[in-house]
Amino acid sequence: QVQLVESGGGLVQTGGSLRLSCAASGRTFINYAMGWFRQAPGKEREFVAAISGSGGSTTYADSVKGRFTISRDNAKNTVLLQMNSLKPEDTAVYYCAGRRRPALGDEYNYWGQGTQVTVSS
Repeated sequence: QVQLVESGGGLVQTGGSLRLSCAASGRTFINYAMGWFRQAPGKEREFVAAISGSGGSTTYADSVKGRFTISRDNAKNTVLLQMNSLKPEDTAVYYCAGRRRPALGDEYNYWGQGTQVTVSS
């Protein structure tokens, strides 16, 4: 079982930056691909970014490409989401997710509780 705890959310103005962090329990973090998802009020949860277990492969939603960067530190069991040039439409609860395989894919097995990101116009 993997437990995920997000931090780093908050209120920021348009054009600002935030860095989200996700701390994972367990000793085999490198065996898990990790992802970030978000859910805005009244909308379905959507994919934001993902990174393979080794960190060698990443993928992004078109809406955040060029503005967000996902990274991981396997020594610290941590995955980060650096968010730059934030827009009001980025406002959502952001969730960290873990996949029980090191390769990128669609199915995620573990989820954090979420952290709120609010971008004011």
